Amino acid sequence: MNLKEEIYRLKEELDVTLVAHFYQRDEVFELADITGDSLELAKKAKETSSKYIVFCGVGFMGESVKVLSPEKTVLMPKIACCAMARMIDEGYYEQNLKMINDAGIANENILPITYINSSAAVKAKVGQMGGMVCTSSNAYKIIEKGLESGKKIFFVPDRCLGQNFAKSLNLKSAVVGDGSDLNEADIICYNGFCSVHQLFTVEDVEFYREKYPDILVAVHPECDPAVCDAADFVGSTSQLIKYIKELPLEQKVVVGTEFNMVNRLRDKNTYILSSTKPECPTMNETTLEDVYRTLKSIEDNNISEETLIKVNDDVIKWARVALERMLEI
Repeated sequence: MNLKEEIYRLKEELDVTLVAHFYQRDEVFELADITGDSLELAKKAKETSSKYIVFCGVGFMGESVKVLSPEKTVLMPKIACCAMARMIDEGYYEQNLKMINDAGIANENILPITYINSSAAVKAKVGQMGGMVCTSSNAYKIIEKGLESGKKIFFVPDRCLGQNFAKSLNLKSAVVGDGSDLNEADIICYNGFCSVHQLFTVEDVEFYREKYPDILVAVHPECDPAVCDAADFVGSTSQLIKYIKELPLEQKVVVGTEFNMVNRLRDKNTYILSSTKPECPTMNETTLEDVYRTLKSIEDNNISEETLIKVNDDVIKWARVALERMLEI
């Protein structure tokens, strides 16, 4: 049996839309009806008329689709969990909030903003406190809007993203639990991070600049602030793609983000900013076999509970509030 041919057949015969994040394996990515970054995929999936959404990515992304489109059946061939999203849950959120309170900052003076790389339950906590979601593409705008409240921003879960955006806006940041003065900070960051983007170092930047003096360095804002400071361009996944594809093909560029995406950007003069392979292990869990089995389960009316995305109604209500506050801005 040719798996790709079977997947194409099932997609054509079933009321299903296959969605894949930019970081998915090439063989999965090329089969998708919709591709993009996490928010883009949630919005596009919401707009489809399909009853079934088969989402190839990580768990929080499937949850975002379910939150925005609770009427749809959302399936994930592999419910892999983003390492960063796993660093925060409802309990850790409350613990950090208490540490901020213990520093003398009351809840009424805090506006939480969560990066979209978080569970629906965390998004719901943020929504209940009047906060909102952001992505790496719109974080500047969301944080600026949040600061209009006159409150301190509690940014979860990625400290690098919070620190980088604070710096770009000439604001002070602090990380909960690292001994810094939270009262002095405009943006208080949860101490989470992306394991893939932590691989990139200033030494990597220096290596490439020495080897190719005319090279450009483009990185994702989940990288360490020192790496972002050393780069020529800092942008989200979609912003990196646009920036790099608009460069002349003769222009060398080295990129600090996930391997699979970078590898399909251009035919030449595009390098990975690491001596190791920065491949997201959870994004790469989904295989063609997983996609086939999920589609076949729809055809056979025998959907596995292990692939079904479920979010309870109260979490959907408040997580949707947090997401829609972002979408309004």
